[in-house]
Amino acid sequence: MGIFSWIILGLIAGILAKWIMPGKDPGGFIITILIGIAGAFVGGFLGSLVGIGGPVSGISIGSIITAVIGALVLLFIYRKVKG
Repeated sequence: MGIFSWIILGLIAGILAKWIMPGKDPGGFIITILIGIAGAFVGGFLGSLVGIGGPVSGISIGSIITAVIGALVLLFIYRKVKG
């Protein structure tokens, strides 16, 4: 998957994660994208550990769900560390 696809997937995942878990977070648009991109990696890793998925391989509904779950995990950790 190209870098542009990772950025788009990260943006979508980050926005959905913040929509699902609203709150006041330090950081803006760039942090949202970075949490979403990292969430795609974390979601793919966690999914492969438990056997319900694998690495994110393109922009699809499954990839977005995996990335959003990973982004939610990272957003939760980010808030605990920063809070």
